[in-house]
Amino acid sequence: MDKTLSFCSFILLLLAVHDALAPVVMSSSSSPCPIDLGYVDTFPWNSSLCLSGSDGCCQTLLSLFGVGLAQYLRETSMFRLPNLTASSSCLSEFGTRLAARSVPASWVPLCFNSSARFVVNASSCDGIASVQDWTARVGPMSPLDTSCKGDLTGTRCSQCVEAGLQVSSRLSSLDPNSTDCFYFTVLYAAGIVNELGPTDETTANCILGLPISSTANKDSDRSSEKNVLKLVAIFLGALMGVLLAIAVIALHRNRQREKKRNAPHEEFINSFRSSVLPNSGAKWFRISELERATNGFSQVNFIGQGTHGMVYKGTLSDGATVAVKQMLDIDTEGDEEFSNEVEIISKIRHRNLLSLRGCCVTSDDFRGKRRYLVFDYMSSGSLSDNLSNFGSTGMKRNALTWPQRKNIILDVAKGLAYLHYGIKPAIYHRDIKATNILLDSDMNARVADFGLAKQSREGQSHLTTRVAGTYGYLAPEYALYGQLTEKSDVYSFGVVILEVMSGRKVLDTSELNPGPLLITDWVWMQVKSGNVEEIFDESIREEGPRGVMERFVHVGILCAHVMVALRPTIAEALKMLEGDTDIPRLPDRPLPLSHESFRSFSSVTSSARDGRKSSSSRGLLNV
Repeated sequence: MDKTLSFCSFILLLLAVHDALAPVVMSSSSSPCPIDLGYVDTFPWNSSLCLSGSDGCCQTLLSLFGVGLAQYLRETSMFRLPNLTASSSCLSEFGTRLAARSVPASWVPLCFNSSARFVVNASSCDGIASVQDWTARVGPMSPLDTSCKGDLTGTRCSQCVEAGLQVSSRLSSLDPNSTDCFYFTVLYAAGIVNELGPTDETTANCILGLPISSTANKDSDRSSEKNVLKLVAIFLGALMGVLLAIAVIALHRNRQREKKRNAPHEEFINSFRSSVLPNSGAKWFRISELERATNGFSQVNFIGQGTHGMVYKGTLSDGATVAVKQMLDIDTEGDEEFSNEVEIISKIRHRNLLSLRGCCVTSDDFRGKRRYLVFDYMSSGSLSDNLSNFGSTGMKRNALTWPQRKNIILDVAKGLAYLHYGIKPAIYHRDIKATNILLDSDMNARVADFGLAKQSREGQSHLTTRVAGTYGYLAPEYALYGQLTEKSDVYSFGVVILEVMSGRKVLDTSELNPGPLLITDWVWMQVKSGNVEEIFDESIREEGPRGVMERFVHVGILCAHVMVALRPTIAEALKMLEGDTDIPRLPDRPLPLSHESFRSFSSVTSSARDGRKSSSSRGLLNV
């Protein structure tokens, strides 16, 4: 199959992470399935992973079902099915058709944890339900409309994938809690944008990530070879010399233009290898090594997407299991952030910080500009995966125990303490959140993703800088005024504590609330009402010692306090967590950040700040 990363596996995996509902019930239904699933019997999809019992079968089936959903969108303008009955009926029929192709129907309840995930839901991706909703949020034209049309092979598929990432990122910024906006992007690109439709082999393979059987590929190759031979026979000898001369001239001009266009990036590569790399202690990997390690960056090896890149599992020639992060930004600013991350990571050596194993930078006509970072593989995934009870593969995980949650919080605190006090000058991470905390096989935590990290300046109490980070974790003074101090990381750490202790999302946008409710405001309301026990995740309420658990919550509240002066340093917070020092009385808080008056003030301030920084190529919040 095409080495180019398709988008379907991203979002269908993220959707499985996001969806923590009851298992699907495969029962017969009186309501017919509104999707024509006949393509399951005739489409040349590769069923080998399912027949062999491989873990990649779930990804294949999710992609295969996506073909039908994209076709449904094409015919009805609706992204999802009308009700749970219709969804259950479709999955039941889907299992029956799989069984007819010798694929055990038991794969369906295993891979599709809930039929409700395909039903219209107002909370999904900023409430998008129809093409009309999509147009209202994205606009009548998007990068998909110029990059995802026609035959998507070779570089055209790469362009379509990158366009999908841009549109998905824009949608996700509208609703920070959405984890399935990429799913909507996939369906829209395959069902609406591409005129060949989702049942076209190139569309299904590139956009939906569906592996195509080798037999179909060979037949297609033989057909193409015959057509080429016919054309060669017709034109052989006719104006061969003239055509050859024109081709040579055109090739020379294209190479000159490409060389000129790539000159800045070539200069960056040379500078990086001569100045940055020798001082980092990191290994320089050849792109061929990483391609072999990740099976050509295949979708089977895809394990997640971070703030600045896509991550693949790989096995090096020496047998070491690694995570390879492909950076998404390929402009000059992306080069600066890449160098920054390599330089900063090379300076840190701590058991609770993810260290760098190596890197790779390429720039050629075939691959274009690409940058890669290589880390040790963290087998237990991210903290976010474990809090949602689903891993990046969509398989259900056991809930974190109280001892595990306690140790994870302490590990993160120790890692941050090292960044703030263990090296000089201090390093501010700027993007502490659950997805950037990785867990090894023993559930030990390591802070990762230093793409936004910034070194402090001696003698300065704060820095005024371009704001970057994730909404919900950003300290107010940093988000509003660009004031960065060590306590900006402390605020984000406090939010993580509350997230771990409660198992709740950082931002609650459910219809039960009059507006978005931050976890810091919700916890404070519970404490003021005397309902501290309501804060604890149900799975640990009867497990941990109440006094210690309350202490952790109180430290989380202090760390995430709106007022900078009332927050402890990370060193002080660590002592409180370990019980070495007493926790001061919880100070009162200003109005909740979700209060109407605060939202109005924030909106005005953000508008004014946007006007001052309109020349920047990036938004204020990198979400």
